[in-house]
Order: sequence, then C-alpha cells, then structure tokens
Amino acid sequence: MSVEGTWDLSISTPIGTIKAVVELRRQHSVLTGVAHGAGEEVPLAEVAFDGNRLTWRQAVTQPVRLNLAFAVTVDGDTLIGTSKAGRLPASEVTGRRRATRPTTEH
Repeated sequence: MSVEGTWDLSISTPIGTIKAVVELRRQHSVLTGVAHGAGEEVPLAEVAFDGNRLTWRQAVTQPVRLNLAFAVTVDGDTLIGTSKAGRLPASEVTGRRRATRPTTEH
C-alpha cells in the first residue's frame, strides 16, 4: 500500500478543530512531505511508513508554537490516529486522501 498523495486532515484539539493538508511524496525511495495549514507551510521530519502505520514530526507556529508528533493508521484512502505536542493531551486526527485526476495524453 502506498501513502503518497495529498491528504486532507482534521485535527480535534482543545482549542477547536484545525484543518490541514499534508502532501506525501517518495523521492529517491525516501518518503518526504510538507504540511499546509494556518497560513504556513512546514516540512515533515522523520516520515516513516511501516505496514499501515504512518508517523512524522513537524513544527508549527500557528495558532501557537508547537512541535507535533503524528502517529496514524492508514486504511486505503482514510487515516485515523493522534497528534501529540509534548505533555499536552493527544488530539485525534482523521484524514482522507484526495482522489487523483487521471492524466490525458495528447
């Protein structure tokens, strides 16, 4: 199973639901990614996919400065798991992969 693609995430936090977009790509057989949300774009660190478990770390500055650790389970085009920031309680994360548009040849 591949996790590459664009994922729309919803993160349920104590301050409300945060929407984010994560783009995952494989470059030279290494999984990399970037997250977009709250007006910022941040690279993902330590991206790992083992079986159906996907993990990564990222730093955000909006709405507050946090270092986040994500651990999710991927099932086809959906994912569910948690995001954790230090000693704060874990927040539930859900997501859906965007459908890819077929390319047309001319």
